[in-house]
Amino acid sequence: MDESISGFRVRGTWGDVVEHGERITSALREVDADEPYRDAYEEWDDWRPKTHERLTTDVNEKTAEQASVGEGEGEKAGEDVDDDLQTAGERLSESYEKLEDDDAEGAVEKWGESIGHVARAADTAGRRALRKVENTVYKRVMTQVAPYYFDNDLISANIRRVRGEDDVFAFEVQVNDDDLRDDVREVLHEYDDVERWHVDTEKETDAAAAAEGVEAPPTGGESKPSTN
Repeated sequence: MDESISGFRVRGTWGDVVEHGERITSALREVDADEPYRDAYEEWDDWRPKTHERLTTDVNEKTAEQASVGEGEGEKAGEDVDDDLQTAGERLSESYEKLEDDDAEGAVEKWGESIGHVARAADTAGRRALRKVENTVYKRVMTQVAPYYFDNDLISANIRRVRGEDDVFAFEVQVNDDDLRDDVREVLHEYDDVERWHVDTEKETDAAAAAEGVEAPPTGGESKPSTN
């Protein structure tokens, strides 16, 4: 493993990439990062490359999903575009009624609510259209020229196949919390002192390949040696 200002980096086989992700995940647990960053930790643990996965299918799919535009307020509230537009119309009618009753303040309030629902409907429609476009663009175009990446409050990472070299990958992981990064660095150095690292997850030798043209590493029945 190499260190840089931007993070912890490894270059090697698919097995090296998987091991690097597992080391960092284990180190994050040891420094209790999975408590304050529970959701972010679980997102990372799900995305990181696994032994039985392929880069251009499994990691590709997870990257596109993770990078997708999040839900807007309307979607979070369970409201569809048509629902918000209908509510907007109702609030606009109520605004006119308030005007007829000489209730200017009430009319302005209802008019504001109407505009709010229109804006939320537009936001929902826009997000859905963008997701559809970005998913297609990402899977068909971006992964041809850019690394597969992951980013949240806890971890920023990217992985790519090294051009011109068969079955060689580069995987870089950045811990975004400065204090946690120092703690993780210390644990990773302890791991380097262990003669051999045994991955936490059971190997799946029935998989045709771990990545494009790369056979899954052989199974290992031993558990990870203690660093204590």
